[in-house]
Amino acid sequence: MSGFELAEEEEERRRKRAPWGVIALVLLTGLALVRNGSGEFDEGPPQPASAAAADRQLPRAVFARAARPLPFALPDRVRIPAIHVDAPAIPVGLDLDGWVGAPPPEDPNLSGWFTGSVSPGEKGTAVVVGHVDNLQGPAVFYGLGSLAKGHRVEVLRKDGKTAVFEIYGVEVFQKDDFPGDRVYASKGTAELRVITCGGGFSKQNGYDGNVVVFASLVEVR
Repeated sequence: MSGFELAEEEEERRRKRAPWGVIALVLLTGLALVRNGSGEFDEGPPQPASAAAADRQLPRAVFARAARPLPFALPDRVRIPAIHVDAPAIPVGLDLDGWVGAPPPEDPNLSGWFTGSVSPGEKGTAVVVGHVDNLQGPAVFYGLGSLAKGHRVEVLRKDGKTAVFEIYGVEVFQKDDFPGDRVYASKGTAELRVITCGGGFSKQNGYDGNVVVFASLVEVR
């Protein structure tokens, strides 16, 4: 493929990205991002501690260590050593109803990179989603709410590079008051958001919130 064709392909990919306002609206509707969570376990998934809340501005210490953004490359795996996550990453988009897609619920160990965002490691905010549970038990991001500032998220990319992100915040937001601008806005660096369901649970409506991990690129291996 020529350089001109590659440039055209990249421009077309960027045009297809969903505006963040659309994604914020999707989450504001109140339908669970992960719609097949059962929530029927003894204690439920861990919820973020108040001390883990993200600063409104990127912390200076993290910003000072920010790594240079990478070019586009598809993600291959997502690893979060602190909660023993090592999951393949598959692309997910908006489904036929206009909701953010999620990996097939039958496989509990799958993460999904939202194709309307930048790829993990690019300048901007990349978004990875996954199930908190399914009808058989806990799923890939069941432990997301137990993460703390300073933990790492590693995204292995298909170009052979590993983008390493440092977590600077973990919060749970009600779906009917989801701060889309705060969650998705670019901070001028390569950012990552990892999202699953959380908060309260009812059989009628599922989970009423989303757990969001805020992380920034600090290393490339």
